[in-house]
Amino acid sequence: MSKILLSAFNSGKHFLLNSKILSENNKVINGINLIQIRTHLPLRIRYPFWFLQKERATYYENLTKKNREFLQDVIEETFGPAITLHGIPTHDVKSPLLSQPFVRGKWNIKSQRCGLIGRKIGIYPMWTKTGERIVTTLIQIVDNHVIKYIPPEEFDPIRKPYNNIGSKKKLGCLLVGAESTDPQKFTKEYCGLFFKQGLMPKNKLGRFLISPEAVIQPGTPLYVNHFRVGQYVDVRGQTIQRGFQGVMKRWGFHGMPATHGVTKTHRRPGCIGMGRDKSVQPGKKMPGHVGYRYRMARGLKVLRINTKYNVMYVTGRAIPGDTGSIVYIYDTNVTHKLLNHHNPPVFPTFYPEDLEEPLPEDQFTPELFNFSDPSIMYEVPVAPKKKK
Repeated sequence: MSKILLSAFNSGKHFLLNSKILSENNKVINGINLIQIRTHLPLRIRYPFWFLQKERATYYENLTKKNREFLQDVIEETFGPAITLHGIPTHDVKSPLLSQPFVRGKWNIKSQRCGLIGRKIGIYPMWTKTGERIVTTLIQIVDNHVIKYIPPEEFDPIRKPYNNIGSKKKLGCLLVGAESTDPQKFTKEYCGLFFKQGLMPKNKLGRFLISPEAVIQPGTPLYVNHFRVGQYVDVRGQTIQRGFQGVMKRWGFHGMPATHGVTKTHRRPGCIGMGRDKSVQPGKKMPGHVGYRYRMARGLKVLRINTKYNVMYVTGRAIPGDTGSIVYIYDTNVTHKLLNHHNPPVFPTFYPEDLEEPLPEDQFTPELFNFSDPSIMYEVPVAPKKKK
């Protein structure tokens, strides 16, 4: 894909459309300098209904060292001192309840809970007690807080969340933020989303549809123990962007022969239509953009949870996205892996103040082998008694 950068020097106007330059070809037409820049561009961004202008214009403010220290002191007085919680730099925020706390609902088999925002940090092999090797993906829950709740009667997005228009299932919306960052980087409007909850501005936001009984008070922190070991989850992420690719890489075509009369069609798709209509049929596999799409990996089992660093280990290595990318985790919708009365979840979420005893640092499923346990059990042989 390509994009053109125009710079009109005679009128004093400069049009800057892209800054990532891969190749340049300069031409002068009618006194206007044309600079052609070829680059791989992302797809068009579709903003959500709650989108606000996020990042403000950055410019050099010539602040002295004392001024910068003063701004940091104001941030710490407002949001608490800087700490490292669960391996993530954040602030010691104690969000006040500006309204009456929400009444905790009771879970039923049709309830829909909130999800979490995590970061994919790599893959790791694990072994069962029978010696079977399982490859898992590590997802770290990065400083999640509930930002806002929109009840079902007020939630009316432009894109409807249901495939069935006549669905009677009324769902509300819970806005969750992740990764607290410096408020100086964002606009006043964006920071206003977090002002009432007393939270620092979040770098990432996510929308989760929930049933009314699963509502969580805004300002509540969310932990990895929102999910349980042995539970199945769905993970949604953005695939790696590959740019514009041909049919061999995009669809796995074999390609034409290298010899025997084949001329310059080695990686071509070949015939793309037939019949009298002389048109390309819908759905024909053609060259195009690869990646940069949201995809869902369904029915992944949570094999291990680390409560110290807020990390969960889920089965498989094919979670969408590159290492370090943001993913969204939900309760699974796979029919035979749904939550039931035999393994109910923590509802509406995990609250540390409800614990009677502290949780262990690592939690494993029963079939996994824990390397801190002894692997070989043997008895010391007893010497036989000598006969007199």
